[in-house]
Amino acid sequence: MGKFDFYTIIVYVLGMFAIAFISAKRTTNQKDMFVAGRQAPWWAAGISSFMTMFSAGTFVVWGGIAYKMGLVAVVINMCYGVASLLAGYFVAGKWNQLGVTSPAEYINLRFGKIGLHFYTWTLMLKKMIAVAVSFYALAIILVALIPLDQGNFFRNPATGNLSLTWAVIFFGSIVVIYTMIGGLWAVLMTDVVQFILLVLVVLLVVILMIANVDDFGELMLNLPENFFSPTSSDYGWLFLCGWVTIHFFICGAEWAFVQRFLSVKSPTDAKKSAYIFGIMYLVSPILWFLPPLIYRGITPDANPEQAYILAAKSVLPFGVLGLMFAAMFSATASFASGQLNVFAGVLTTDFYRPLMNPKASGRVLVYVGRILTAILGLVLIILALLIPRMGGAEKVIISINSLLVLPLLAPTLWGMFSRRIGLKEMCIVTLTSFIIGGILRFGLSIQSNDIDILVGVLFPILLLILLEYLGKNKVDKGWIAIEDLRVSSIEVLKAGAAPKVFDTFPGKVIIVSLVFCAIGLFFLSSMTNSGRLIIAIFGIILLLISFIIHLATKKMILKDKEFTS
Repeated sequence: MGKFDFYTIIVYVLGMFAIAFISAKRTTNQKDMFVAGRQAPWWAAGISSFMTMFSAGTFVVWGGIAYKMGLVAVVINMCYGVASLLAGYFVAGKWNQLGVTSPAEYINLRFGKIGLHFYTWTLMLKKMIAVAVSFYALAIILVALIPLDQGNFFRNPATGNLSLTWAVIFFGSIVVIYTMIGGLWAVLMTDVVQFILLVLVVLLVVILMIANVDDFGELMLNLPENFFSPTSSDYGWLFLCGWVTIHFFICGAEWAFVQRFLSVKSPTDAKKSAYIFGIMYLVSPILWFLPPLIYRGITPDANPEQAYILAAKSVLPFGVLGLMFAAMFSATASFASGQLNVFAGVLTTDFYRPLMNPKASGRVLVYVGRILTAILGLVLIILALLIPRMGGAEKVIISINSLLVLPLLAPTLWGMFSRRIGLKEMCIVTLTSFIIGGILRFGLSIQSNDIDILVGVLFPILLLILLEYLGKNKVDKGWIAIEDLRVSSIEVLKAGAAPKVFDTFPGKVIIVSLVFCAIGLFFLSSMTNSGRLIIAIFGIILLLISFIIHLATKKMILKDKEFTS
């Protein structure tokens, strides 16, 4: 990368901190810190959910699979869209209706303190590993771009580039600090800005790569057989069906996504946030993975984990490569900051306050939440440094999702609809699935995606169906507690307790951020000789988007005034 690439990254990081400090002024209590005061716009919650699913791992893991196997990577990622649409239809509105302030509060009511402790620590470990993979993936990209002079303290002597350790520490620290300062408002606002930036930069890479292909016929001949098949030997139809099922439970019950459902004003808004997330993931994967698909036909012997960034590097003008890395960092930061915020919220609201300081004020809880965010961030950085010893990013991601998601999340979601499932049934499903999966994967060393799906997906569901049948005359006390809270919450909403004043803060932050990004693109277009027109056009698009948001905000303000008058 050149000096303008580094300038772009530095300016981008400073912009994220600016949003965090602005958001911090709105964060006066734990409700603002962890559920945005239930005032988040549905579109911001939906885009934030989209970005929470996204990370540099998307480019490294799935970009690597796209480079090696082709279209199957696109189809796998479209499964997220199907899963989110199903979650929006069946569970998003129900979560918002429950009246809980956090997913951990629901677990506490539905399964008791033992269930809360079990879920919190197990789910936290699972998600910490997933976020650590994203930090590792981002570092893999960064070290490929930054050669350093001999004797440089941050240099890896074996590669001559930036040390992987320092790359993880540097970017991990940035994510932790801005999440700690700004809370969920910072996460939501940076997610929206990062989403727009990511789409535009990836689209720029796609356009430039297509424009640089001289002979598509020759490129097609260089691609492997079955490169455009929707399945492969490792990822067949059974895997795809299982992947949709896994991510239905992730989108519908994993705490980072549930937090988005709780942060909006109404059940309808919660559904809309899930729908926009799902639609985007149905149409966007082909955009994400066109660069490595094309690059395979141009350079068939590249490192798959670095194929995406090498493809971008081959076509982007100086200065804009830094923007591409900033976009990848955006994706990772969104994913990591969302998880940090939700688990810091759980530890603060559902562990620190009831167990250590029941009379803690709102400001004390915000302070504690920030400390816990920093501690969790340190753990993430350490885990990221251990990923190579766990078998690499792709193996870790597939294994933890296939074997751990349903045993953890299926009882949670099942308990929202069934009065028969309680703590005992939850423990039976989770522990039995863990033990069988652990024996097959680590005891017998069976390495098969299909076996992982059968054990990690089909078995927990069949076990829940059996327990549902055996407990047909049972009404769990946790069901009664959560139903009482849901009924009282609905009555409060009907009484008009839900605020009706339109919040202009999200729109203003996004408009200002997009204008600054546009100015940056205009500056880059004036400094480069290649791709100047395309970069300027993208700057104009950002200005148009900011103007449209401005008009929409003014319309909502006028509508709000008419309603209140």
